Formats: sequence, structure tokens, C-alpha cells
Amino acid sequence: MRIRTGFEITYDCPAPVPMMLTLSVHPSRRDDLETPDWIRTDPMVDVRQYLDGFGNICSRILAPAGRIVLSADFVMKDSGRVDDYAPDAEQIAVHNLPDEALIFLLGSRYCETDKLSDLAWSLFGATPLGWARVQAICDYVHDHIRFDYQKARPTKGAAEAHEEREGVCRDYAHLAVTFCRCMNIPARYCTGYLGDIGVPLADPMDFAAWFEVWLGGRWYTFDARNNTPRIGRTLIARGRDATDVAIANTFGTAFLADFKVTASEIVEEGQARTPIA
Repeated sequence: MRIRTGFEITYDCPAPVPMMLTLSVHPSRRDDLETPDWIRTDPMVDVRQYLDGFGNICSRILAPAGRIVLSADFVMKDSGRVDDYAPDAEQIAVHNLPDEALIFLLGSRYCETDKLSDLAWSLFGATPLGWARVQAICDYVHDHIRFDYQKARPTKGAAEAHEEREGVCRDYAHLAVTFCRCMNIPARYCTGYLGDIGVPLADPMDFAAWFEVWLGGRWYTFDARNNTPRIGRTLIARGRDATDVAIANTFGTAFLADFKVTASEIVEEGQARTPIA
């Protein structure tokens, strides 16, 4: 499978402003790039990249005063397989977890384990350990929150998402991550592209949020918003929560003027689209 992927994001800046961007395909998917995912800027400015502490590719720019357009347009290869399913994956006792997984048991800016621990144990304490427990968490979060773009806000954490019962994919992910951590299951927040491949088309397209948990000695993908295995995820970044993977941190005033994201299957002439699940 081949997927055309990219974005176009426009900012208006009253004065020059430094920006830190997390918009590049994650290193784990670099070999799947058929064409480069270079970040283009209009007007042209220097783009300097580095790896952050979570292994994500970050870009630094100094946006000039006025309008700046950030964009990328590239093609990804994908296996066309749905997310891995491993119902027998076991939960690992905390004292046996690898050192690098321990940070993903702790509370963070948007995943307030201290506020939701008692609730998590009352809801999921009687569920089977391992995969079944994580799926029970996804089922609960999927049914508890109603998706609504108008209810998104950058300050909303997991506790508020649970109380308000409305939000977007990042709210589903934050709440599920928080519940998993409360139940001693390492969970990390992910962001990337997830086009409507194998499912009915929906607009508008946006970056997607999901999460990964450590079970049976490896990380597995879960998605509380969609709550079904999906095709064609393209990972951009992983972290503790949305703080670590924000598409843009601006160190000064920058007004978002336009925002477009693309992730669609390339269908060659005479080729059928991936069937809807």
C-alpha cells in the first residue's frame, strides 16, 4: 500500500518568533518513506533538526514577521495490515519492567494519575490482567467521551475530559493512558497520521492521537477514540502526553491562520480501494 501524506499549516506572526516543530515522520518509519518528508517553509528559512529525549525528530526555525506557511508532501509505503492483536499478551509486574518503561507509569501534565487512581481501580480492578484490561479501558473511554471538535482546548487534561465527557482524539488518548498508568500498565501517548483507509471517509482530516502500552515484553498500539484496529498509521512522535509531541511550540505570538492535513491511499488505475472493514 502507498499513502500520500502531508500538511500545510499557516501562521501569522506580528514579530519574528522561534518555533519548535514536531512534524517529521518518526525514525522508526523512515525506511518506509518513498519520497522525502522535508519541511518546506514559505518564505524560506533555515530548518535545523535534532532528536529529542523520546527519540522524536524535532525541527527548529525562526519564523519572520508576517505570514509563514509550513508544508510537506510525501509518499509512505505501508504493509496494509491492521494494528497488531495479541489477546494473550501479559501484563508485566512493575518490578520486572524495563527501566525505560517506568517513566510511562508516572503522572504527567495531561495524565493526572493522582486525580483518577481511585476511579481507575473501582472501574477496572476486577478485570483480567493484561490485554483484556487495556481493552476494557478502551471500551470505557470510547463509550464515555463523545467526539466533538468544538470541545477541544489545549488546557484540558484527562480528569476534565472524564468529567465533561466530550472531546477529541487527544482527550480519548489522555484518559486511556491515565487509566492504564493507574493500573500499573506503562502507556505512552502517540501522534501521527491516520487516514480513512478501510473505513468510511470523514472530513476534515487532522493529525491523530492514539497510545501504546507495554505488554508481554513489547509495545502494542491501542486507540480509544476509534476502538478498532486500523490500517495505515504513520507515527510522528511518542511521549508522556501531548506536551511532549506538540506539532508546534511557539516562543512568542503566532496566530494559526490555516491548517490542512492529508493522508490518503494512492489507488493506481485498475486497482480497487482497500475494502471497508
